Amino acid sequence: MAKMAGTANAFAATQKSQPFMILGALVAVYLVLGVLYESYIHPLTILSTLPSAGVGALLSIYVLGGEFSLISLLGLFLLIGVVKKNAILMIDLALQLERQQGMAPLESIRNACLQRLRPILMTTLAAILGALPLLLSRAEGAEMRQPLGLTIIGGLIFSQVLTLYTTPVVYLYLDKLRHRFNKWRGVRTDAALETPL
Repeated sequence: MAKMAGTANAFAATQKSQPFMILGALVAVYLVLGVLYESYIHPLTILSTLPSAGVGALLSIYVLGGEFSLISLLGLFLLIGVVKKNAILMIDLALQLERQQGMAPLESIRNACLQRLRPILMTTLAAILGALPLLLSRAEGAEMRQPLGLTIIGGLIFSQVLTLYTTPVVYLYLDKLRHRFNKWRGVRTDAALETPL
């Protein structure tokens, strides 16, 4: 029976552990966001942007005939860090408007989307332009870096289009769910009680 060795063996081992590595990265991000926002709900809103990035990355690889390699997996990990900043920009401002100005969730997330649109577009465009040399390079060894650029650009473009629409919807839905849960527990949910000391 033939056995793989060297780089092929290392890649096969990495393929088996991919789900655990991605899950570990998501758990780590959730914990950090949970501590930052002192909430179990808002990190879920931010993490809801990641599936669209993953779908966009995989679609770009499939459509352009690329291969999902170890470098592509690295691109997915980079996307986790880059894509969630779009939702963070919106959610952070929406929470400030709710807690400091007493806005309703719908009004706060709407204003947050309008005010954060330009920074979101600018940072996403900067990330895409930064990854373009990886994708378009024809230098020696460029074929090793092209999957990384393809994964980043495909994931960013696809998620950028969807995030601006899906994040407010998820935010409002989870906010209603939180209010229902707190009402069931008999806990007040007014903005004054949510303001950190």
